[in-house]
Amino acid sequence: MAFGGKKCTVIRASASSDSPGSAAPIAPLQLKSPIGQFLSQILISHPHLVPAAVEQQLEQLQTDRDAEGHKEESSASGTELVLYRRIAEVKANERKNSLEEILYALVVQKFMDANVSLIPTINPSSSSDSSGRVDVWPSHDGKLDGKLEQLHSPEACEMIQNHLALILGNRLGDPNTVAQISKLRVGQVYAASVMYGYFLKRVDRRFQLEKAMKILPQALDRDEGSVQEEEAIGEKRTPSGVQAAKSHPEEASSWGAGFPAGGFGQGIKPSRLRNYVMSFDADTLQRYASVRSKEAVSIIEKHTEALFGRPEIIITPQGTVDSSKDDLITVSFGGLKRLILEAVTFGSFLWDVESFVDSRYHFVL
Repeated sequence: MAFGGKKCTVIRASASSDSPGSAAPIAPLQLKSPIGQFLSQILISHPHLVPAAVEQQLEQLQTDRDAEGHKEESSASGTELVLYRRIAEVKANERKNSLEEILYALVVQKFMDANVSLIPTINPSSSSDSSGRVDVWPSHDGKLDGKLEQLHSPEACEMIQNHLALILGNRLGDPNTVAQISKLRVGQVYAASVMYGYFLKRVDRRFQLEKAMKILPQALDRDEGSVQEEEAIGEKRTPSGVQAAKSHPEEASSWGAGFPAGGFGQGIKPSRLRNYVMSFDADTLQRYASVRSKEAVSIIEKHTEALFGRPEIIITPQGTVDSSKDDLITVSFGGLKRLILEAVTFGSFLWDVESFVDSRYHFVL
């Protein structure tokens, strides 16, 4: 059809006999808005059409937002003005929900393009494993871990390996060992890893640009030994406040029961990208470590909750968290590695799709 002098492709979802409603969901979070449900059908039936469908929906959202802007400039007053503003507020919230689900659908589509299945909702009571292990996911093997790592640049992969070493420590090379671990803690680590992946994609994009333009600091072009030496010097010169801001988002103690007392942080290797990040001042680092939009923050929260369930957190009179209601899940360290790799990749994809959508429908502040 023609629209505004341009040819537009209209995407419509249709039921398919080979996509029954009882089929397993392709992602933990089920989309609820009309746009989200529409994109869910496209993801199942014709995933390659998702970008075109998103373009169409963003165009409509922009049209709706522009129309609301014109209404605000009208001559309404008194009770009528209050009503207009309330209606505009409701519609703005609907657009926000739709925008969140567009972002999520695009992230899911990027996983599908990479031929990587998202881990389904973790529910110990429905585990098919006799031991109660929750990590009995499709394609749970080393090849899939390698496929996830290949979605990042070599420099980012070095950082991801360090992230894994900081969290799993000496268990990183022991994938078949099984432990009972706090479900709440695993969910916290997953969410932190999503944000780490988002941060990593932001800094890696800047690093790759400066690398291509050949304007990287000379120290970053030296061999590994020089990088390690430069990193040590940089840490000594960094003020304590800045150094605290550069600490890793996940500390060993957050895992709680099920992990060894020692061994965390072993195997950390020098990295050009880490050395590059260490050169940032505190303000720059804080800016890059922040998620740019409320919609992206909301997606991280909703996806994590859909994967692990809503935690029941009780604060004691002493101000501590009562862990008596916390479930323990049985999971292998190989399964934990898979969870963390997925989370980092989810964060990286989220940065990509947020940038793509913002270029067509500005919402990032």
